[in-house]
Amino acid sequence: MTPREATWEDVTAAAKKGGYQLISTDDLWKRYSTTEAALLLVDTRQEWEYRTGHIKGAVNFPIEPTWLAEWRKKEDLERLLGEDKERTLVFY
Repeated sequence: MTPREATWEDVTAAAKKGGYQLISTDDLWKRYSTTEAALLLVDTRQEWEYRTGHIKGAVNFPIEPTWLAEWRKKEDLERLLGEDKERTLVFY
C-alpha cells in the first residue's frame, strides 16, 4: 500500500502539535544569509537525491512521511539534532 501524500493541513497540524513554527522561504533565506551557523538544515530526501544537490551546510536524514518511519528513526533523529534546544531546525 502506497502511503498518501502529505497535505499542507497535515504539515500545519504536525507543526502545531509539536510546538514548531513554520517560516516562509523568504524568512529562511534571510536567516540563512545572515546566521547560517545558527541553523541546522536537514534534507529529508533519499540519499541519492541529496547527492544530486542540496543546500550548502545541510545534512541528510532520509525519512519517509509515515508514522512507522518516524517511529523507527526517532532515536537517530534525536542524536542528529543534539542537545541545543535553541538552535533553529529546518527540515526540507
